[in-house]
Amino acid sequence: MTRPGERSLLAATLGTVVFVALVPGTVIVVVPRLLSGWRIQPPLFAWAPVRWIGLVLLLLALPVFLDFLVGFVRRGHGTPAPIAPPERLVVSGGFRYVRNPGYIAVVSMVVGQGLFLGSKAVLAYAACLALGFHLFVVLYEEPALRGQFGEEYAAYCRRVPRWLPRVRGHGSGH
Repeated sequence: MTRPGERSLLAATLGTVVFVALVPGTVIVVVPRLLSGWRIQPPLFAWAPVRWIGLVLLLLALPVFLDFLVGFVRRGHGTPAPIAPPERLVVSGGFRYVRNPGYIAVVSMVVGQGLFLGSKAVLAYAACLALGFHLFVVLYEEPALRGQFGEEYAAYCRRVPRWLPRVRGHGSGH
């Protein structure tokens, strides 16, 4: 028999897996594949190290994205999906340095693919994605979080920047 907390953790985990397969899976995998065929083109700017910069960016973003997902499930008791958001404000892990580590990781993985593949189309897509994320955050997500978490979220916003990570985190939390 499972306890109530275990049941909500299981539901959050399953919800996150489904969400990642549908949304980030499409954004990070399907669309770049459709745009580039994942065919390696000549390096951008005719400079071979750009390809390796892209690979490093992609590989560095992956653990940030995974930490973001784990934080929503374990510490927030929810999912990244707006239909099943966290019950608790998550301010630890990558959230100590920047308010939107998941979006930054996703854009970084797409930019990394564009650089690695030499694909201008994937890089243009990454720019559109970044703009879309910014508008979503400013117009929907932040007002919703202010409504849900009130002063706790407002104080967090004063301590932690939206997009450019701080060198030092603000401390630990949930």
